[in-house]
Amino acid sequence: MKMEIRPMSKEDISVVCSLMHELTGHDISEEDMTDRLEMVNNSQIDELYICEVDNSILGVLGFRIRENIEENSRYGEISVIVTNLENRGLGIGRNMMAFAEKLAKEKGCIGTWLVSGFGREEEAHKFYKKLGYVINGYRFIKPFVKVR
Repeated sequence: MKMEIRPMSKEDISVVCSLMHELTGHDISEEDMTDRLEMVNNSQIDELYICEVDNSILGVLGFRIRENIEENSRYGEISVIVTNLENRGLGIGRNMMAFAEKLAKEKGCIGTWLVSGFGREEEAHKFYKKLGYVINGYRFIKPFVKVR
């Protein structure tokens, strides 16, 4: 099994749309994903990667740098992580998490963090805890538009 993590390109968009559907539960059009990739490519803090296994795209990783003004430090945020449902358990997620942690260390971060929603305790939260992540708070939002 040959696994490679590389920056996402426009040619990856249709497969990434399918993977994002697995994460969010709703469709993301190729046009929307193209806009998101363009936003990331124009950002100084965001990056998008795909994980290929034997030349098939089976995972997506979003990474960004978060500055912490309150303690003058930075963290690497795993902003998106999803693996193909049929191929979970092969180490794809574990490899993407390790890749994000390596990126964070290379960029002078003191750690990594991510946000994961309620209802993911049985799979995703157990996975993160197994990798050494701990729950340290809640995220509060105040939507100005209708949220899905």
